[in-house]
Amino acid sequence: MYKILITDDEEKIRALIKKYAIFEGHTAVEAANGMEAVELCRKETFDIIIMDIMMPELDGFSAVKEIRKNQNIPVLMLSARGEEYDKIHGFELGIDDYVVKPFSPKELMMRIDAIMKRAGRDQSQEHDIFVKDGLTADFTARRILIDNENIDMSPKEFDLIFYMIRNKNIALTREKLITEVWGYDFYGDDRTLDTHIKLLRKSLGDYASLITTLRGVGYRFEG
Repeated sequence: MYKILITDDEEKIRALIKKYAIFEGHTAVEAANGMEAVELCRKETFDIIIMDIMMPELDGFSAVKEIRKNQNIPVLMLSARGEEYDKIHGFELGIDDYVVKPFSPKELMMRIDAIMKRAGRDQSQEHDIFVKDGLTADFTARRILIDNENIDMSPKEFDLIFYMIRNKNIALTREKLITEVWGYDFYGDDRTLDTHIKLLRKSLGDYASLITTLRGVGYRFEG
């Protein structure tokens, strides 16, 4: 079934949701605040996140924004408040549903099923993955995995590696890479690109050699 990340600072709420999730055949992992949720998403893969808004350390909105930098995981938001502003702000961040406390656990599970059916339909149509031996680039989820381990990268590293993979086996000039990845209004120099290539190779570890330096031209991703 689904692997669910339950994020709420109230232990009783987490326990209640977890009980019903397991009863429905799902796997459930708990996080007591937004920061824990962000860290867990860097280490593990989840099918959906249940996220409370008001929490210590890091609130739910900020946690979702941080997680969405690297992964497009469906999110169901929980709140003790039903203000329109909270709902609008949540949907602007791209959350999939919003439930006000107190709630029916059974209804919550039904909403999760509805979200996952929609997400599954979209993913079956659009899921986009590149695989090279033990290296996996998941364009849809915006993730890089090496031997099934999630690799932490900066947003610009993700932009760079995804662009190079999309254009694999093509000689990419420095000017082309800078224009496509940084934009036409970039005012830096070639050293910025070289520095990011160096960081990217470090992140790729044993697969760093897939990025070939073309002297006097630029770089090529060997796909």
